[in-house]
Amino acid sequence: MKEPGQIVLFRFPRADLSEGKLRPALLLREVPGRYEDWLICMISPQLHQRIKGFDELVEEDDEDFARSGLKVTSVIRIGRLAVVEGEMLEGRTGTISPERMKRIRKRLAEWISDSGER
Repeated sequence: MKEPGQIVLFRFPRADLSEGKLRPALLLREVPGRYEDWLICMISPQLHQRIKGFDELVEEDDEDFARSGLKVTSVIRIGRLAVVEGEMLEGRTGTISPERMKRIRKRLAEWISDSGER
């Protein structure tokens, strides 16, 4: 059973829409409706891609690292989103802590609701 906060594997397509490599992704929320579609975000070991103050870094000494199933320090790229069919998600590697999930959802909600006025 899939649940928000789980880390699964997904073939993120490349920018040219060709098939990409199997990569970890975070389940954010099941999309309402009769289909099992999920809003997910990409997870990458490429730390230089991290946007400080926005993306979430999962480090090897973090309390929830072992249960995440990640192999190395990785960045949850909150802005790299996709809606995918649940059957396209391959396996489950682990989960993140509820506190981390809450931070990610808060950042995502603030980003989406920001009117750009400063």
